[in-house]
Amino acid sequence: MAVSRRRFVTSVLAGSALAAASTTELLTTSSRPASAASPPGDVVGKVTVGYQGWFSAPGDSAPIGGWWHWSRDRFQPPSPANTTIVSWPDMREYTRSYPTAYPNLGNGSPATLFSSYDQQTVDTHFRWMQEYGCDTAALQRFNPMGDEGPTRDAMTQKVRTAAERYGRKFYIMYDVTDWLTFQSDIKTDWTTKMSAYTASSAYARQNGKPVVCIWGFGFSEPSRPFAPAPCLEVINWFKAQGCYVIGGVPTWWRQGIEDSRPGFLDVYHAFNMISPWMVYRTTTLEGLDSYYNNVNIGDMADCVARGIDYQPCVMPGDLAGGHRRHGDFYWRHIYNMVRLGSQGLYVSMFDEYNEGNQIAKTSETQATTPAGANIRSLDEDGVACSSDYYLRITADGGRMLKGQLALTAVRPTPPVVGGPPPPTGGNLAAGRPTSASSQGGGFPAGNAVDSNAGSYWESSNGTFPQWWQVDLGASYQVSRLVVRLPSGWGTRTQTITVQGSVDGGSFATITPAAGFTFDPATGNTVTQTLPTTATRYVRLSFSGNTGWPAAQLAQVEVYAGTTAPDNPPTAPSGLTVTGRTSTSVSLAWTASTDDTGVTGYQVRQGGTVVTTVTGTTATVSGLSPSTAYSFTVTARDAGGNTSAASNTVTVTTDAPANADLARGRPTTESSHVQSYASGNVVDGDPNSYWESANSAFPQWVQVDLGASRTVGRVVLKLPPATAWASRTQTLSVQGSADGSSFGTLLSSAGRTFDPATGNQVSLTFTAAQTRYVRISVTGNTGWPAGQLSALEVYQS
Repeated sequence: MAVSRRRFVTSVLAGSALAAASTTELLTTSSRPASAASPPGDVVGKVTVGYQGWFSAPGDSAPIGGWWHWSRDRFQPPSPANTTIVSWPDMREYTRSYPTAYPNLGNGSPATLFSSYDQQTVDTHFRWMQEYGCDTAALQRFNPMGDEGPTRDAMTQKVRTAAERYGRKFYIMYDVTDWLTFQSDIKTDWTTKMSAYTASSAYARQNGKPVVCIWGFGFSEPSRPFAPAPCLEVINWFKAQGCYVIGGVPTWWRQGIEDSRPGFLDVYHAFNMISPWMVYRTTTLEGLDSYYNNVNIGDMADCVARGIDYQPCVMPGDLAGGHRRHGDFYWRHIYNMVRLGSQGLYVSMFDEYNEGNQIAKTSETQATTPAGANIRSLDEDGVACSSDYYLRITADGGRMLKGQLALTAVRPTPPVVGGPPPPTGGNLAAGRPTSASSQGGGFPAGNAVDSNAGSYWESSNGTFPQWWQVDLGASYQVSRLVVRLPSGWGTRTQTITVQGSVDGGSFATITPAAGFTFDPATGNTVTQTLPTTATRYVRLSFSGNTGWPAAQLAQVEVYAGTTAPDNPPTAPSGLTVTGRTSTSVSLAWTASTDDTGVTGYQVRQGGTVVTTVTGTTATVSGLSPSTAYSFTVTARDAGGNTSAASNTVTVTTDAPANADLARGRPTTESSHVQSYASGNVVDGDPNSYWESANSAFPQWVQVDLGASRTVGRVVLKLPPATAWASRTQTLSVQGSADGSSFGTLLSSAGRTFDPATGNQVSLTFTAAQTRYVRISVTGNTGWPAGQLSALEVYQS
């Protein structure tokens, strides 16, 4: 039986490179980074969803039999004591369901589940994919040589049928977890069974090649104890079959630390597309931002330098763990990866109800969830959400990826279709997102802003202080508060402090602690006049209740002295670079305007605020030499509102004195053989090398320095091992400002590489300004191809 990936995946945040990363603030921005290595296809430029299809039930005719993946003991029906279920599916659109041993749903209906083995189930899922813009499904395939093999085989045909019917694409995604004989088995499975599916019009193709994904190479867990050599051999075998191969790789693949075994970089770089795993790596918005700045940006740069497509994993968050934040977590992850310039998105997962990270339709409330089973529904944090909410977020994310929706950090998808619009006056709290310090029983925080005066929020009992808060969606000049309890309740006094915040992080007191007396004779209503305060988040902090040992609220209404919110400042304009060194960049911009006055500016590198100033100039220090950085500026006003971002400027810091200008920079080539690509000449590894196609001169390799630089010397190397016997390559050094038109920096001549002198050649020439440096090779006495292990470029 396949074992859930989550069994092996725990957060590596603590103690890692991210532990010290600062919290970032995100904003709407209009820039997108470089284009994909490959043109749009069925995975590049598309939203792919992981599809398990691994649920079964007695009576569905599946060969595996029993409650596959619904129960710990699959031969007993799922129940609170025998379950793998984390989230309960919305069952309203399935024509066939199977009774369980769970209690009835909260509304009294029987608790039933679906089987993936029913074609109608798969059809329903692929219809949802069509309706909500999921372009491609990655069909998970664990070791098919065991008892689940026949069921997996049948599921592939069912997925093909549904994909063809609903115009979706699919591909095979092998998971090598616990598959110790994968090296031979996977080839047999592909050639004898799975390759036949590439004849389907629905089988995904990229660059004209059928897509295959292999998930699990290089992971450090004992369930994947593989050495690099067999993994690399399998990748190259699939590529030799004419496949486009995706790698589902560890989060820390590039560094070879944490969840990645060392020594696998050549394996990872052999993939056509890299898709790093992220599920359960973080559970907070701050964690997502830290990964963006400290992991994803570097990953993307590495892939761009090597012509590899980048397809990061995005996730809605674990519903059972309370990580979803009514969609904000999922949208932040999508936004971060789209603004990064990712070549596609891989959503984990479509249907994984037994791990809580599904986007497929899910029970909305406890009324459609087994009573008393302690399974969270989508309204778990007090915000009502429709069952298709995460599918709708996926649809908006796909449109943003494809440029059909403006890039925005603000989630455009309302939790409920046709829900209340942002308030323009009257009660600003109605229908707005809420949160609380705790929840007692079935009394969530959202009850205090719904239209039902009889519903209420109640905190856990016997513990004070407690708090409840509402997000008004923008900063308002708040001046009045109305709070209610159900009209039939007895008199009680609650001691409440009213607090406010413009950012949801730092709260200040609006009115100090005071007794709010709720009396049924006056409708159990308390009206409090507030000193006019600009705030977006209103928090009520409770220190006591004479009527019950918990905080209680049935309705909260918030009113402003004006019906219009405090508008954010205009975006700063004209951002320019006024200076740079090897470790700093100086910037200047045109001031913003605001109805209440601009209080300062935030200079941002990506989404991270790197410095805050009150004027219109700033210098960002502590940067790395010879590194490209992108900056924007936002303005803040007294109400805590943040403007849209300025234009983006990208600048490369100066190199330190006479440093190698080429190290780690993007490369291109006329051709290469096997895994000997151009990126090897700038990776700092003396043993990796570029080799062109054989017996086909001339050939060339070049490096992009990122900006025009003064260049006067290049150092060319071959691997230092004596096995690389002396040889002479006839070559020239060329330069270009635009990567298109090249001039000669050093004329063609024979250059001798001798292992007795380190197999390297140093070439000097008249210093010139150039951005692209190309080595053009027309002959080689040692091998009929151009060969270099290092191309180093220096000012002098």
